[in-house]
Amino acid sequence: MTDHPQDLAPLRRRLAEFAAARHWQPYHTPKNLAAALSVEASELLEIFQWLTPEQSARVMTDPDTAHRVRDEVADVLAYLLQFCEVLDVDPAAALEAKIERNESRFPVPGEPEGRAPEG
Repeated sequence: MTDHPQDLAPLRRRLAEFAAARHWQPYHTPKNLAAALSVEASELLEIFQWLTPEQSARVMTDPDTAHRVRDEVADVLAYLLQFCEVLDVDPAAALEAKIERNESRFPVPGEPEGRAPEG
């Protein structure tokens, strides 16, 4: 993993420019992008389909399999970012809001409901 998170905005712009240069916008509807995202997520799942939990934990140790995993992760992220672009969804803001809702819904055992542990 990297110590420096990458801003997604430049990647979103690059994907939009890539699609525009190829005149793909008519095909990049929310429905089509959601379907493509599902297909790519399934391709990622396929890599792990028959592995034991122990094998799946070691999947990145094999260079060929690791390459496939990275490619499928990239495909999933690319379609998710394009989906967000078309619907004007800020993926980081959506994730932050979801984490906050989950923190309220699923409090840490022993902590008062709806409150984050004090640090």
